[in-house]
Amino acid sequence: MSVGTSRARDARRTPAPRHGDLAEFGVDPDELPDGLVVADEHGRVICFNAAAERITEVPAADALGRQLEKALPLEDLEGRRWWQLTDPYGGLAIRVRQPERNLLLPGGREVLVSARYVRAEPTGPVRRVVVSLRDTEARRRTERSHAELIATVAHELRSPLTSVKGFTATLLAKWERFTDDQKRLMLETVDADADRVTRLIAELLDISRIDSGRLEVRRQPVDIGAAVGRHIQAYVAAGQPADRFLLRLEQPLPALWADPDKVDQVLSNLLENAVRHGEGTVTIDITATASPREGEDAGTSVTVSDEGPGIPEESMNRVFTRFWRGSKRGGTGLGLYIVKGIVEAHGGTITVGRAPGGGAEFRFTLPVAAPAYLA
Repeated sequence: MSVGTSRARDARRTPAPRHGDLAEFGVDPDELPDGLVVADEHGRVICFNAAAERITEVPAADALGRQLEKALPLEDLEGRRWWQLTDPYGGLAIRVRQPERNLLLPGGREVLVSARYVRAEPTGPVRRVVVSLRDTEARRRTERSHAELIATVAHELRSPLTSVKGFTATLLAKWERFTDDQKRLMLETVDADADRVTRLIAELLDISRIDSGRLEVRRQPVDIGAAVGRHIQAYVAAGQPADRFLLRLEQPLPALWADPDKVDQVLSNLLENAVRHGEGTVTIDITATASPREGEDAGTSVTVSDEGPGIPEESMNRVFTRFWRGSKRGGTGLGLYIVKGIVEAHGGTITVGRAPGGGAEFRFTLPVAAPAYLA
């Protein structure tokens, strides 16, 4: 047998450092983000960190030295005592861990629990039981968000699709009974509802890209004043009075390189909010944003404000979250969340506040940046 083979075999026989001996590595268990509970070979708790205190609401002084099943009286979702069910110090000698699962603390609070059985030898007696605890609140928030998204999408899709199905079925069954004007009206309704479904699908794709960090920005020269002007003309053509809009454009503006389609999406959302949910004059201010360095432009700012009731102070910090809707607001509640994602994808910022006229004021800033082919 060679010396190298002998050393390799000895290395395999030497137990690796145990995570229960964190002080050996200069790590304070109280610095860990998850709850840590360690029991010795007799089942007595020898470590109960600060996160475990917070999650279980049990003081470490009350847990240390007690038997594990008494210091941490966990039950599964069917009411069975977890430590009696799993029997960490007995049972199969080949077990090394318990996978993470939802368990209940006294009082019915859910907690995510996983455990590791530390043995000196592969099938030897358990020397340590290391338990990790995690609060379920963050996971619950994520699950609620997903459930709300599914419910919102289902609700928003059902209405236009019911309309499309109803009108197309009626036209197919009774085509000869309708006049041309009636047919045109029904087909226009189907077309509008199809556009509504398309917009919702586009919003969902945008959210997916924003959440995964895959929202692409293709920078081109953008005339922001002309872009705002087009939106105003569209509203006037749709019946809004021309004097409801006030566009104030500061000159000169720095060259703006941005994704024109996404800038249009931002402007469309902000102007639609001001027109539909605000009152009085809708004012759009476009200005250059000063750089910290004197004589340089940092970017372009666009402020959209109205003279309506505004947004309550307590709601300001929720405006750009998913599904936020103010009083008497319709829609999916996803528009402003997408607006924020688009602006930030450009490296810009967006804020909300109270306008001088008392209404809502949204201000976004897009920084000076290179075009896509130079980025």
